Amino acid sequence: MLQGPTVPRLRLRCLFSVAAISFGTVAVAAPPPAPAGVPDPLAFTGEAGRAVGPVVAHHGMVVSAQHLASEIGARILSQGGNAADAAVAVGYALAVVFPAAGNIGGGGFMTLRPANGPAVFIDFREHAPLSATEAMFQDGQGKVVPGLSINGWKAVAVPGTVAGLDMVLHRYGRLSRARVMAPAIALARDGFVLQASDTALINKRLDAFQADPEARHIFLRPDGTPLQPGDRLVQKELATSLEAVAKGGPDAFYHGPIAREIARASAAGGGLLTTADFAAYHTRVLPPITCHYRGYDIETAPPPSGGGVALCEILNILSGYDMHALGLHSAARVEREAEAMQHAYSDRRDLGDPAFVNNPIAHLTDPAYADEIRRALPTDGHAIASARLVPGIAAPGAQQAQSGSDPERHETTQYSIMDRGGMAVSVTYTLNGWFGAGVMGGHTGIWMNDEMDDFSSKPGASNMFGIVGSKADAVAPGKTPLSSMSPTIVSRDGHAVMVIGSPGGSRIPTITLSAILGVIDYGLDVQAAIDLPRIHEQWMPEAVQVEKDALTPDTLDALKAAGYEIDQHGQWGAAEGVMYGAPTVGAARSGLYYGGVDLRRAGGSAVGE
Repeated sequence: MLQGPTVPRLRLRCLFSVAAISFGTVAVAAPPPAPAGVPDPLAFTGEAGRAVGPVVAHHGMVVSAQHLASEIGARILSQGGNAADAAVAVGYALAVVFPAAGNIGGGGFMTLRPANGPAVFIDFREHAPLSATEAMFQDGQGKVVPGLSINGWKAVAVPGTVAGLDMVLHRYGRLSRARVMAPAIALARDGFVLQASDTALINKRLDAFQADPEARHIFLRPDGTPLQPGDRLVQKELATSLEAVAKGGPDAFYHGPIAREIARASAAGGGLLTTADFAAYHTRVLPPITCHYRGYDIETAPPPSGGGVALCEILNILSGYDMHALGLHSAARVEREAEAMQHAYSDRRDLGDPAFVNNPIAHLTDPAYADEIRRALPTDGHAIASARLVPGIAAPGAQQAQSGSDPERHETTQYSIMDRGGMAVSVTYTLNGWFGAGVMGGHTGIWMNDEMDDFSSKPGASNMFGIVGSKADAVAPGKTPLSSMSPTIVSRDGHAVMVIGSPGGSRIPTITLSAILGVIDYGLDVQAAIDLPRIHEQWMPEAVQVEKDALTPDTLDALKAAGYEIDQHGQWGAAEGVMYGAPTVGAARSGLYYGGVDLRRAGGSAVGE
């Protein structure tokens, strides 16, 4: 890695353990000045200013939400592995060191671009059990039973992570399964010392640890009190499961003792999972959705994600405006973004698993449709009421909102990787809520997802967020629930230049959007683009959500005067990004790698090779 200045204290919370491994010295580039007319990207976040720029390296970059996992990925790259090998190693490592969301008991999406393209999208999302029914979360009167799709074994869908990671390793990797899994196995078997960022997440689910006898002796101290910084977390049962997968591959998970033990625990807990569900699981390789923005190719998630559709529709709409000239987070820019987001989220509400639903992707991502939307927007600067929007129709009508999609939980994780050969990998995977359904798979040491909550528990009924469930996302046997996860790769002239993605539930597409706009429209480096304060509008509820202090008082007043309801929140999301070739799009080509980690969630790191 490049020699650089001492890392300031703000950065140390993300990189404190990098010196423990032999990658050299972390380099920190000074952030470039903001383009003319663009305010400091952190001016409204309550922070004193950005202390450092992105981490810089010569040969590759790994960025994840947990520093040990990032270090493992960079080590795999340094040992001759490519980005696919590193992605598999990081995925298994996060199951050990980031157990709240990293997983082998859940699933996710991966967008992968080989050095010479084309990109592929790997769907290893969870599937509904074969005995699942549309009304399984309703009582005898047809009312949704609160919590039934979130907590306990009925909330658990068939996991896909092991199948997905192994398929990627087999098709795109260079190293053996045993080699890329060895670091995760060692961390589970021998344990690792918890930092404050680790215990802050782990102890969010003390209720699950106390209720589950298999989890109690692992995730609580012997006296039943919460784990503290400095404690060592040892997960011997998980190590045994990982060893079985390392030796036997997916068969050990889907056709062997792991599947049998999870099915046994599910039956004992009143769940639906059986060995037949595991045996029937399969991954999908699909073409990503591709759209174009100011000379860049955006490759992102197709259904069963609605996130990529929304991202591309928003970018298509915004391509008709000079966003740079409008000014970063000016009232005019927020209005354009909010209207684009509102239309895109209205349009994505009836998307679903492509094996069950005919999704109008070509229409929704057609630049001509975006032109129609821009022409239909009001010219008087006033907000359009969400209830007037009809899916797939540019001009507002008189219809009322009829359907939508349940929002995902925000407790997901993202990691982004690029290697020296030009391969790029973006991965978003999840248990859904922190520690999923709060149940462990018997003696396997595996936390199980609560992904059944991503289906519409009752199509046509409002959920706790006021969003109406969609028939397209109703529960069905073997079906994949709709997601917002949007692992994304930005390319130019056939080569990847940026890898980005984030957790954040329904906000994932707009978090990803914010980073892309920061880089392309405002010339920011990847760290500054990730640091940008965020805005979000998702059709219903129709308030424009903004991070607290993201907008100036004058901007807020102007938006309210135009009819926008503003809902201020704490910070959200945890984007992880890599850029290649230059620190910013306008800078001279350097051939270096730049990693940006989201400071909104402590404990992550960008580690270069």
